[in-house]
Amino acid sequence: MATRYKLTVTLAAVALSTIFFASCATNPVEKPQPLRLNQITEADRAPALPEYQGKTPGKQEKIARSFEQQPPLIPHKIEGYRIDLKKNRCLECHDRPFYKEENAPKIGGSHYKDRDGKELTHISMARYNCNECHAPQTDAQPLVTNTFQPAK
Repeated sequence: MATRYKLTVTLAAVALSTIFFASCATNPVEKPQPLRLNQITEADRAPALPEYQGKTPGKQEKIARSFEQQPPLIPHKIEGYRIDLKKNRCLECHDRPFYKEENAPKIGGSHYKDRDGKELTHISMARYNCNECHAPQTDAQPLVTNTFQPAK
């Protein structure tokens, strides 16, 4: 009886082993696909620089705002415009003494007040970095579909 039991267990083990190895041989293992688009040894390619809507300041229309209280958008390129503690290129055209002569939009009155609401003769340093709120516009295509409708 023990011999018959051993024979049954051996035959079952051989059958299961045969089925296991046969299934491995018939289903090739797929190589996992990486998330990188290029090989890690290749240099990454930078995307093409987008074209700005306006090339030269003052030569294009203002861009309509999409919602109330939206900071005005910059309709020209600002590449090379210096904004640091010593110089702000935006002020050369948009500051109070120059905007009429340059035919540029005037900086808003709120930019000439300190945090306590006191009127200043110069632009507040809290509003000095124009690019924090104002962004230049490019002709870039949206990355995802967008159904946003501007305020009327």
